[in-house]
Amino acid sequence: MNTTGPGRIGYGVRMNPSHEFALAYDVAVVGGGLAGLLSALLLARAGRAVVVLEARQVGDGTTGHSTGKVSLLQGTKLSRVLRSHALPIARQYVEAGREGQAWLRHYCAEHGMPVEGRHATTYATTAAGERRARAELDAAQAAGLDAVWTDETELPFAVRGAVRLEDQLQVDPRAVLDALLDDVRAEGGEVREEARVVGVRRHGSSVRITTADGTGLSAGAVVVATNQPILDRGLFFARLQPERSYAATLSGTWVPEGMHLSSDDDTRSLRSARGTDDDGGDGGDEALLMIGGAGHVTGRGPASEHRARLLAWAGEHFPEGEVRATWSAQDQAPVAALPYAGPVLPGEHRIQVVTGFDKWGFSTAPAAALVVAAELLGGRRPGWAEALRTWAPPRVRAAARTGIANAEVGWHLACGHLRRPFAQDRPPLCTHLGGVLAWNDVEESWDCPLHGSRFAADGTVLEGPATRPLTR
Repeated sequence: MNTTGPGRIGYGVRMNPSHEFALAYDVAVVGGGLAGLLSALLLARAGRAVVVLEARQVGDGTTGHSTGKVSLLQGTKLSRVLRSHALPIARQYVEAGREGQAWLRHYCAEHGMPVEGRHATTYATTAAGERRARAELDAAQAAGLDAVWTDETELPFAVRGAVRLEDQLQVDPRAVLDALLDDVRAEGGEVREEARVVGVRRHGSSVRITTADGTGLSAGAVVVATNQPILDRGLFFARLQPERSYAATLSGTWVPEGMHLSSDDDTRSLRSARGTDDDGGDGGDEALLMIGGAGHVTGRGPASEHRARLLAWAGEHFPEGEVRATWSAQDQAPVAALPYAGPVLPGEHRIQVVTGFDKWGFSTAPAAALVVAAELLGGRRPGWAEALRTWAPPRVRAAARTGIANAEVGWHLACGHLRRPFAQDRPPLCTHLGGVLAWNDVEESWDCPLHGSRFAADGTVLEGPATRPLTR
């Protein structure tokens, strides 16, 4: 069984080792995932000199480990949005997703990439799950989706019913990243892998960027697209909750025609995939079942137990299936339910942030990229961009009202430091804000229960907001 996940497509600087990079650009994009590459492509197509700075390799982060669902029906997302926001904002969020979905559909068709049309469902197997699903149906219809209730699904186990939405998409995440990377470079953009950004600061009319190896770059503007923003300005680390979840592919078992996500307490995701050489993703001839779930706040609870819970569920429902690959990914859940795309601080338009896609980056990252491109090119912001604003007063108030995430952060920080003098193994402290790290026994990493920073066993940074490696 492959436990490394759906592989990588990384090829950046190492493809051109003799290439001399510039030190000044119109725009620097920090992060080589879907949102970063999309932003870079839109800006490069507009004639801007663009560089993408990726801390590891393109495909190593959240996008490369995504399940690749491109759906406007997103579990119970819209009913959660309506708990904190008025109906017009929920409608704008749907329009943003519709715009992003249409852009991605057209882009994939342009490049001859397989785009599989699928229906999507939010299904329930418990009474509590059914209540959530029916609330999501009401929210979806109010927000402008042609969703319907159905008592029957194709799922090979009993359900209490489901919300269904037609004409959604599923894609191969790595194929999309591959095409975007090629296109950014074809438009004159540069991509630097293994270039971890450790500093971004205003310097007169430009922005100075510093990488871990001491390289200094200058740009007219910066787009920070690093899953969790690496900048403490804007306090986005306090407005997001980092979550890890797990996925697996199974062969020799039932494969769905649609894309399914449960509304139960412990969510489960199902879609089809095609086998590859490493059996972790799309592209081959063998039909596979891809499952996901067992999500939890990063750094809290033994990772092996979370993954085991997902695999036990797979064994119970698909006993004939053979697990071919397992992997995990990290997402940012905004406490106010909506993603962010815009200035890092009010009026600070030279530094843009995109974050908080909450497992739905393939649906909303294209819209976020369109927003920041409009900001930096002086174009008109679409009306639906209001739902993605970084500093809309209602969203700031909603985040302030949602104190649970940060109360838990404070509890983990206090308890961790109280335990630390008496701990025999002396776990290291996060280089972001000093949280006591937890050992991830699945991925052999040190994970921070405060804001989701992760470090390899040798101390190198895997996930931000931390930018500095561990010191023992």
